[in-house]
Amino acid sequence: MKYIILIFVLMFSISLNAQDVKKEGKTIAETLKLKENVSSKEAKKLEKGKNKAEKAQKRDQDRLDSATKRLKSSQKKYDRLKRKGKLSPKQEAKWLKKLEGYQEDLKRAKRKV
Repeated sequence: MKYIILIFVLMFSISLNAQDVKKEGKTIAETLKLKENVSSKEAKKLEKGKNKAEKAQKRDQDRLDSATKRLKSSQKKYDRLKRKGKLSPKQEAKWLKKLEGYQEDLKRAKRKV
């Protein structure tokens, strides 16, 4: 009787060890799979960050181009009106303030790029 119980206990412990080995193998495979998923997720994150940076660069360049264009056209219009003598001192002050604001915008846009 003692032997039967001893044999039963040994068989039970062997089966538990076999299950642990299977679990470990499965765990190793799952771990490798998770690592692959993590690396692909990291690659996706890097790609997303790269796209975001490119988009920001393009936006900043567009902002610079529009600020340059706006300043140039306003300066041209101011010079034309001043040459023709159609600006009152009050209007001239407004134009100079407007041009100064456009120059500040241009400086900020240049700093961003």
